[in-house]
Amino acid sequence: MTRTEYNKAIDLHSDGLYRFILKSMQDGEAAKDVVQDVFTKLWEKHETVEFNKSKSYIFTSGYNTMIDVFRKNKRMTQMDDSAANLHAHSKQYSDLGEILEEALKILPEKQRSVVMLRDYEGYNYQEIGEIVGLSESQVKVYIFRGRKALQQYLKSIETVLE
Repeated sequence: MTRTEYNKAIDLHSDGLYRFILKSMQDGEAAKDVVQDVFTKLWEKHETVEFNKSKSYIFTSGYNTMIDVFRKNKRMTQMDDSAANLHAHSKQYSDLGEILEEALKILPEKQRSVVMLRDYEGYNYQEIGEIVGLSESQVKVYIFRGRKALQQYLKSIETVLE
């Protein structure tokens, strides 16, 4: 990949990568760090990565870097009582976006990632599989289960709000 192609890849994919990482991490500064790390890795491997495969490389690297950050943070912090209250809903929201954000937080990381890549970013099943390292059928299963969990969560909120 040439310098021009590298710059073009950054222009084309940086916003989408940042949105995906931000939705997963819920921390703007950490998301920026992950995106920066991804583009540093891309530059270090620019001679071996083809331009037409740069999108897949960028999102796969971003996903893996994000998982590494989660694992590092998990080792550094101890589990607290807030995890037990993760499924409890005590606030009343008037904004559907906030409710969806809360609903996404209840999903396991893999489910949240594939649902967001499909529904927020518009990737097809094959592309999602390449990004997160799953087969196409596994991606479909994770998306189905994630959507079902979201549906159940949203139904429970609807009951509470009525």
